[in-house]
Amino acid sequence: MADMKRVLIYGGKTGWIGGLMADLVKKEGLEVFLGDARIENRESVAKELDELKPTHVLMAAGITGRPNIDWCEDNKPATIRTNVIGTLNVADLTNERGIHCTIYATGCIFKYDEAHQLGSGVGFKEDDYPNFAESFYSETKGYMEQMLKCYPNCLILRVRMPISDDLFHRNFVTKIVKYERVVNIPNSMTVLTEMLPASLAMAKKGLTGVYNFTNPGVISHNEVLDLYTKYIDPSYTYKNFTVEEQAKVIKAGRSNNELDTTKLMADMPDGVVINDIKTAVELCFQRMKVNLEQMGWLPDNLPAEFKRA
Repeated sequence: MADMKRVLIYGGKTGWIGGLMADLVKKEGLEVFLGDARIENRESVAKELDELKPTHVLMAAGITGRPNIDWCEDNKPATIRTNVIGTLNVADLTNERGIHCTIYATGCIFKYDEAHQLGSGVGFKEDDYPNFAESFYSETKGYMEQMLKCYPNCLILRVRMPISDDLFHRNFVTKIVKYERVVNIPNSMTVLTEMLPASLAMAKKGLTGVYNFTNPGVISHNEVLDLYTKYIDPSYTYKNFTVEEQAKVIKAGRSNNELDTTKLMADMPDGVVINDIKTAVELCFQRMKVNLEQMGWLPDNLPAEFKRA
């Protein structure tokens, strides 16, 4: 694979992770292009690749649904068109041209089971077969990974419950803060401020194959919300409910799991710092507090949507 010089990003114009990656690539002083082609249109993607001739592609386009993955249950053809056909187009066309392709995938394709019990510290590894298909989103992602592994040019990153140091609507923190009730289950999660620079370093190194792309360890919903209360809104309160109670108010099941990060940490390029998840989330909230103060949201101007009635 070639040295990283020209980077084409799909999902860079309107996507959350794609936009963040575009900013990171620019800071590195590399040429960056935001893909115009609709990824489900194979001919358009092929034309764009041949015209721009990128050394690397970052594939961050996809459908997660608005406001959440329940949307995919009612829009299955549209979900397949982007998350399956589109993703395979990008993987296949970059492979034909010998271009390294980083795919921001998901780790929400597993659930705790007998061999990986809640609280055991035994996480799912990269070669484990998906065991969670209780949402259409996760079902498609599960069989997509099996196909993507066939492409020798692809780096497949299992992102989970991404957290950023702002209150962007896609941020896991933003989502659960707005819920009236939350389940309280330890999960592997991805703190983007630490992990996205790591993904760029991994692409530069030419790594390929599947990686569990989360900070080491697990953190629970309550632990995250307690940090939100500590740093952002001391007046915030929340209530818990069971997974069974949650199932009554959602269309699709939700994945809860721990991913093993041994391979990720062993292969991580030199100089990349990745903290354990509890440290990473606390540092994230410390940065969030500063960011929101600079925006004028703190100490007492949080938008109404974040306040309890």
